[in-house]
This record gives sequence, C-alpha cells and structure tokens, in this order.
Amino acid sequence: MRRLRVILALLALLPATADLAGAAAPTAQPAETLTAAEDPLGRGTPRGTVLGFIRAAQAEDYARAAEYLDSKQSSARNRQLARELKGILDRGLSVNLNLLSTKPEGDPAASPKPDRQIVGTVSTETEGLDILLDRVERGKGMRIWLFSSETLRRVPDVYAEIGPPWIESYLPKPFVEHRVANYPAWVVIVTLLGIPLALFLAQLLSRALIPVLRPLLRYLTKEQDDRQLTRIAGPIRLLMLVVAIHGIVALFGLPILLRQFWARVALTLAVIGAVWLFSRLIDIVAELTHRRLDRLNRPHNASTLGLLRRLGKVTVVVAGALVLLYAAGFNITAALAGLGVGGIAVALAAQKTLENLFGGITLTSDQPIRVGDFCKFGDQAGTVEDIGLRSTRIRTLDRTLVSVPNGHFSSISLENFGVRDKIWFHPTIQLRYETSADQLRYVLAEIRQLLYAHPKVESQSARIRFVKFGPCSLDLEIFAYVQATDYGVFLEIQEDLLLRIMDIVGQSGTSFAFPSHTAYVTRDPGLDAEKTQAAIARVGQWRAEKDMPFPNFPPGRIARMTDTIEYPPSDSALRDKT
Repeated sequence: MRRLRVILALLALLPATADLAGAAAPTAQPAETLTAAEDPLGRGTPRGTVLGFIRAAQAEDYARAAEYLDSKQSSARNRQLARELKGILDRGLSVNLNLLSTKPEGDPAASPKPDRQIVGTVSTETEGLDILLDRVERGKGMRIWLFSSETLRRVPDVYAEIGPPWIESYLPKPFVEHRVANYPAWVVIVTLLGIPLALFLAQLLSRALIPVLRPLLRYLTKEQDDRQLTRIAGPIRLLMLVVAIHGIVALFGLPILLRQFWARVALTLAVIGAVWLFSRLIDIVAELTHRRLDRLNRPHNASTLGLLRRLGKVTVVVAGALVLLYAAGFNITAALAGLGVGGIAVALAAQKTLENLFGGITLTSDQPIRVGDFCKFGDQAGTVEDIGLRSTRIRTLDRTLVSVPNGHFSSISLENFGVRDKIWFHPTIQLRYETSADQLRYVLAEIRQLLYAHPKVESQSARIRFVKFGPCSLDLEIFAYVQATDYGVFLEIQEDLLLRIMDIVGQSGTSFAFPSHTAYVTRDPGLDAEKTQAAIARVGQWRAEKDMPFPNFPPGRIARMTDTIEYPPSDSALRDKT
C-alpha cells in the first residue's frame, strides 16, 4: 500500500501539466495524415478539432473556440454557443479522446453518413444529444472538421437542462470565478483532495469486500487459512481504488480534460490490477492443481502445468499491454498480426477465399438478387451487373462500378427493388389550421374517392386518414399502392395524383400549410368564402341524406366508383400511346 501511495502521489503532479504537455507534444499521427492540407487550428482531423476546441474553451478563448463551430450566426452568439458546448462536454460527454480518428477522412466506423463523425452522445433526462462533426470545405479546396450545425441547434436547450456542476451552487464565487492553470479554483482543490480521498475509499471498499470473498475462496481452495486471500488482497485494493476514482470524478463533474486524464489513470490502474489479479489467480490455480496431481500420483504432469502457468501469465500480460496501447490510440492490428505464425496467416487467407467462394454459391443458389436488379446494400445502391465467384459488381447511381466480396455481400442486408410488384404512395397532406371540420371532411371524402376511382391505384388497400394536429398544420396521411413496377412510370402516376389532390384542396376553399418558421410581412388573402360555403353545404347535404362517407364508403359504392376516372387525361401526351 505504501508503494501505491507513492505512485499516486507522482500521478497527482500530472493534471497541472496535462494541458501544457498536450500542447507541447503533438499527437503521433500516421504518415498519411502528415501529407494532408495543414489547418492552422488543427481542424484537419476529427481528433484535432475536438482537442483544439476543448483547449481553446478551457482557456476561455471563446473567440478561437468558435472557429471550430459550423455556425453562421453572429460572433457574440457563436462565442456563447462555444461556452455552452464546452459546458455540455464537461458535464455529459464520456468518450476516450485518444480513440478519435487522426485521419483527414475520419473513421468510417463512426460515420453515420459521408463526411460526418459521431464523437459521442450526451445523455439527458429528455433526449440524448449526439455530438457530431461535419467535414466542410473552407478556402481553396481545404476541407476541415467542424462541430455540426445539427448539434449546435440543440446546444442551448441541452445546456439549459444540464446546467453547471452542482457543487458550484454551494461554493463562494471566488472558488468558481478564480482560475488556476485554466481551471476554476474548486476543480484544482477537488483534484488535490481527491487523491487521499480515493485512497481512503479504496481502503474502506477493500475491507468491506474481503469478508465477502473469504468464505468463497475457502470453499474453492478447501483451505481454512487466509493465505490465498492475502495473495489477492493487493490487486483487490488497486481495483477498489479504480472504483473510488470513478466515483469521485462522477460525483464532482470535473471538466472533460481532467476526466480524460483520470480516466487514463483509472484505466491504467485497472489493467495493472486485473493483470496482477489474474496472475495471482493463475498461481493459485496452478498450486491447487499441483497438489491434486500429487494426490493422484501423477507428478509427470507437473512440467506441463508449469509451462501452462507461464504461458497463461504471459498471455495476461500481453493482453493488458494491448489494452493499454489501444486505449492510448495506437493501432494494435500490426501487433496482433505479429503474434501470428506463417501457417495461421495462410489459413486466414484461405479462409477469406473460401468465404467469398461459398458466398458466391449462396448468391447464385438462393438468388436474393439477380443480374439487372436494382438493389440497396449498406449505404449504397445500384444495378447488379455481374455475380462472380469472388465478388459481385454493381453499377451505382454515380455510374461507378463497385466490387463487393461475396462473403461480405451474402452476409449483409439486401433490399431488392427489382422484385417489387407495386410501389408505395405515401404523402402527408398538411392543411392550414383555419380549415373547418366540414372542409376537412370534404377533402377526406374527395381524395378517398380519387384513390378508389383511379385505375392505377390499388383500391383495396388505399386509405386517407386525418392523423394528427401538427405544429403548424392539420395532417392527412395517404396510404396507397400504385400498380406499377417501373419507377419512372410510378413518378408519372404520382404526379397525376398530386395534381388532382391540389385541385381538391383548392375546391374545398382551404389551402396547404406553410411549415416554415420564417415570418413574412404580407397581406393574407384569407379563405375563399364562396368555396368554403359550397364545401360546407355539400357536407350538410351528405348529413341530411344520411350518406356521410365516414369512416368509409359502402362496399357497393366503392365498386361503382372503381376505375371511373379517365387516365391518362384526354389532353395528355400519353393518350395516343395507350
């Protein structure tokens, strides 16, 4: 425990110099990153953008921090956004900054769409906030990463919900406003006092845990003394120290840079503690197994046991080292590849070849797609041109040719548009709130009649319903299938349906809603009084004749209306072709 206190005392000196060290020593980057276009603010990579913003905001240089935001608002508003975003990152973002991509193109695994990266998610009581970066073009061909405008739109609301750390409301203003090494004074005090507090809590937790482990360990080892328990007491205390550090950091809500530092310290101690604990457990298991072999009079297996014991401990140490390297941002793929042997490499290469071969056989036998089909796979779409033994070639909408290995292609979700028997027509009609109930009934009935009567619409499944009161409109949802398989033909029919719906809305005396929040100063022509009265009178006639077509038309009337609309229209250019 005395050695542990010395280690923690040395680690305590690092937070004060963490920012200086980070600024003085640039992050190691792959060779290809160094050839990218240089940005004076380091925004050429996702990691550079996030770290640059945090360091600028930590120094309260919000004018510089605003340069990392994809915002077109005023300078004062951008500085306020930077301040609020910094507060959100400090309070709610849990992410290892070392794992952010250092490549100009970003990390495909963290990219929901091209030129976008997800840094992490800030959890709130209402809805989480995704911290997104967008790659935008600035200057002459220079592309940089900025905090997405989509994220910035929600920053004020999320910041108002999260608020400052709870401890600041209980402290005098000098502890909050006075800064030491770019941190509020209370943060430095909590950091310094947190070290002895973490050691104290670790001691309490280990003392509480050991009585629980004693009967379990005695049952497993069949020993009545605490000799084996003493051997694992050290790593248990170290792991409890990790728990205490996490608890203190979470309790006081330290800024993100300090949280990152203590997260690295905690991870390092956790890996050391886990390696230490597993090594001791391997020793205990090997010792107990050796005793059992002696009782069974099989001492010749002791040498094998010793070899397995050493291999197990080496494996634990190597695994711990790889975890630390990965957490530090190093690419461990090469290290893992170096652990293999030539035979394993050949086997893996043959495995991929066989995987692609059987993938091609699966595609040709099950036929989820065929040559000529238009399909969607992943985030791409295109027409299948050839299915080979190793790969499938697809012509994309950009007219590029994509070759996908069959092993991968046969294991992902495929959406085949070439086997559609009909196409979904699903628009939402948004009417103004000034629309009366009878006008709405008129529109519903006429559009419903249109869907039943149109020869290119499947009348059995067609429907239109008043579904909700929208933020600025009355929303009517149309659900129908157009009897067409070619998308070009579908667009022609859809255009005809939409134009007819516009005529119906116009005849009802109402109009479509404007979802925009932009204020336009103009003279509102209002509603057409004559058409409004005509629509109301029509609905009144239905009501008087007890012929209200709600919730639906009678089946006999639907049958009489089926295919009664002339299509194509008499003045259509398609009239001569049909």
